[in-house]
Amino acid sequence: MVERVEDPALTASRLTGRRVTGGPVGVGSPAEVTLEDGTTVMVKRGDGPGAVRAEAAGLRWLGAARAVRVPEVLGHDEWSLVSERVPTGAADPGAATRFGRALAALHAAGAPAFGAAPPDGPVEAYIGRAPMRNVRGDDWPSWYAEHRVLPYLRSAVDAGTVRPGEAGVIEAVCERLPALAGPAEPPARLHGDLWQGNVLWGADGEVRVIDPAAHGGHRETDLAMLRLFGCPHLEQVLDGYEETSPLADGWRDRVGAHQLFPLLVHAVLFGRGYAEQALSAARATLAG
Repeated sequence: MVERVEDPALTASRLTGRRVTGGPVGVGSPAEVTLEDGTTVMVKRGDGPGAVRAEAAGLRWLGAARAVRVPEVLGHDEWSLVSERVPTGAADPGAATRFGRALAALHAAGAPAFGAAPPDGPVEAYIGRAPMRNVRGDDWPSWYAEHRVLPYLRSAVDAGTVRPGEAGVIEAVCERLPALAGPAEPPARLHGDLWQGNVLWGADGEVRVIDPAAHGGHRETDLAMLRLFGCPHLEQVLDGYEETSPLADGWRDRVGAHQLFPLLVHAVLFGRGYAEQALSAARATLAG
């Protein structure tokens, strides 16, 4: 087995079968490496067992929809992934509208079930550095509560990030999800970790997405995450989305419920500030 820590230039050459003519000093991740034909690639190390397999499978599954563009996966093994480097430029309203249309088409490509992993993707996956289990379910409210909200709530309570007396407000949202979730929808093909850092505004005027935590879910979850962490020209993104695939009435009132998942993940990873945001989102959802 290849060691997890390896010079990125060696990793790029080994996984692509091409010589390297330029690369970084040291073993940082992600790293830019130049191949013999002048192509610049990104070399990224996984954060845990199965992380690279999940990311590679997710990129390929998203790319197979021929909707939102993704960097091409050029090679990977258990610990490292080599992918196309995307030259970036400024965020543009026109690109935002096109991204919204493409995101709607991606979601419409669908998934076999809520919680379904990409083909060849592991059940034990990741969202960022946090473990994420891709367990299938037929009903979005119960699946979302059981596999996306409550596991991270329990972890946050165990760590003291959410106090035991506070957990009840988030549990109450989970109990009321069948009434709060809006009309039933089929499973969407989600990016799964669609914060602004994973949206690349290409120098060619087209958006790419990176670092997915791809799975079958509710399409409003991706949109809620874009709103949570900010996205340039978000209203243009939403306009393009609704032109292609109108959202169900009341979707803006459900944003807080969909944000519970990423906020609790961040509470587990980064602490109390995100726990307070999750509690505020839960209270607002119940009050609305």
